Amino acid sequence: MTKYIVSGYIGFDNFGDEAIARVLTEKLKSENAEKITLISSNPERTKELHGVNSCRMLKFFKDLKEADVLISGGGSLLQDVTSLKSLIYYLGVIYTALFLRKKVEIFAQGIGPINSKIGRFLTKNALKHASKISVRDTKSQELLKSWNIDSKLVQDPVFSLNLPQKNLKGTVGIQLRNFPTLTDKFLEKLAQNVREKFSDKKIQIISLQDSIDLEVCEKFKQMLKLENSEVLSGLSINDVFEVISNLEYLIGMRFHANVVAIKCGVKTTAINYDIKVKKLAEEYNLPLIELEM
Repeated sequence: MTKYIVSGYIGFDNFGDEAIARVLTEKLKSENAEKITLISSNPERTKELHGVNSCRMLKFFKDLKEADVLISGGGSLLQDVTSLKSLIYYLGVIYTALFLRKKVEIFAQGIGPINSKIGRFLTKNALKHASKISVRDTKSQELLKSWNIDSKLVQDPVFSLNLPQKNLKGTVGIQLRNFPTLTDKFLEKLAQNVREKFSDKKIQIISLQDSIDLEVCEKFKQMLKLENSEVLSGLSINDVFEVISNLEYLIGMRFHANVVAIKCGVKTTAINYDIKVKKLAEEYNLPLIELEM
């Protein structure tokens, strides 16, 4: 039996990453893992949510030392667009595992963009020592191929979930998150378009990570000026699945909002704030709204 430790963006109440953690932990449990430990910013919450062991993000050494395998992923951990600091942290976990002679597996990640020379050097060197690599899009696979690193192309883990396809009518979802280039001008134009096309529908404005999404969702509701609109916040993973599966249409900004909508058969338009959303829209032929609209 094998002891696993998982490194990811866990414990921040981000829907997509917590959904990935659920998929991964259920997969490892089904394979009779001896022990599963998730590295988290909120270990107590993570233990409660996923029913496995958890340790703090900067206090993983002891648990890593006792593990057999480090799994890094999924999501977009290995990129420096968010910040070079976050890339260095996730690479630091990988390098620590390699130093301790642990097996390293890269799980369903989107690799890049990595703009810094030091970031590219460290990432390339780390991944050359991984025993198994899976990526969730062709551009990531092409990047690794250019580095002479083999990888397996897989769907994002959330696609493996069995979600209902209800094909209901009458409710439109707008999923937004705060982002530096998400301007009031953009929000006003989006609100105008929603009023013109969906004024006869119920509008649900969906926050998937309240610390980042909720403020802009509430601002958008004020701009929308429709009595039949509401902001949904404080949602659990299952709440999000239920809300999105009940939609007729979604305009989604976050990657995993769009993934769940695709999985549920909900008509979807994506808002392009990040390369991963653009990649998803291209792969699934989703209409794409640019932030400069």
